[in-house]
Amino acid sequence: MSVFNNFFTSNKLKHPIDMSLISTDMHSHLIPGIDDGSESVEDSIELIRSFYNLGYKKIITTPHIMFDFFKNTPEIIFKNLENLKNAVAKEQIPIKIEAAAEYMLDEGFIQKFRAGELLTFGKKYVLIELSAYFPPDSIYQVMFDLKLDGYNPILAHPERYAYWYSDFEKFVTLKDREILFQINLPSLAGYYSAEVRKIAEKFIDNNMVDFVGSDTHNSVYFEQLEKSRYSKHLEKLINSGMLKNKEL
Repeated sequence: MSVFNNFFTSNKLKHPIDMSLISTDMHSHLIPGIDDGSESVEDSIELIRSFYNLGYKKIITTPHIMFDFFKNTPEIIFKNLENLKNAVAKEQIPIKIEAAAEYMLDEGFIQKFRAGELLTFGKKYVLIELSAYFPPDSIYQVMFDLKLDGYNPILAHPERYAYWYSDFEKFVTLKDREILFQINLPSLAGYYSAEVRKIAEKFIDNNMVDFVGSDTHNSVYFEQLEKSRYSKHLEKLINSGMLKNKEL
């Protein structure tokens, strides 16, 4: 067994965490056929039933909106959400389902913000992701403008933005400006890489995490969500009382 495997094993809980302690998943891609997430109603139903069986009471699913790729609109999202909710009701799965969006911070996002067209949830939360390859030049100004307009921006999976690993102060600066952080549960299972997992755990150790999400696209992501239930850092985060998921 490698050193990493020994470390991973020693940091596992003996019993899985009851996910009813989190209650609400606020980042997923479960509306079929409108982004790179679930491909069919049947797949979505299977995943939603699995969420319920783990103890979740509510799902806020967040389809991608990207200027050059996933050109979803509120009309597209809510029309397809209604179809999904009807299918869930037919299957008699007692879980609440809502929708917002995961916005790429790009030219299209700025246009939608200025037009007052952003989809939000909870306390006017808006979920924003960044490019995986290039740090945005305008992030501080955009976040300032959003907060000035009454929005509460949530940065999606900051542990995956490798361009800031060597400059952790960039993350600290965002937190100092009251930007909320949402980490992916699969990150705590080591799904993306050991380094991503390490950064996610560092956020938890430094009290920088406000939300957790599954980012579920398909059954592979859900399997990683299940593995994260054995994470001692997830237990630490839940016990800290800082998580806001149950407030949604």
